Amino acid sequence: MFLARVEGSVVSTKKDPSMNGRKLLLLRPQLVDEKDPTKFRAGSNTIIAVDSLGAGVGELVMFCQGSSARLAGGMREAPVDAVIIGIVDSVDVLGKQVYSARS
Repeated sequence: MFLARVEGSVVSTKKDPSMNGRKLLLLRPQLVDEKDPTKFRAGSNTIIAVDSLGAGVGELVMFCQGSSARLAGGMREAPVDAVIIGIVDSVDVLGKQVYSARS
């Protein structure tokens, strides 16, 4: 599992039929900063992930990739490589809260 910030959405009108009706979001992975482990830094890549939880732009989410993504509910027959599996409430690193959805 990985952490990412939702940066936007992706719309595709022509796609594999098993992907019809699935919401696609653009994610930017969040990494623990090596210089200050109580902070995140944005990863250099972006990922398109299927969202079945109703995440929105700006939220921090958990996602999985690869064969694990197809184990998420309703994804077994879909050609997916990344799926949002959680919307994060808070993250603590080294005893310090580095993210809270409430603030």
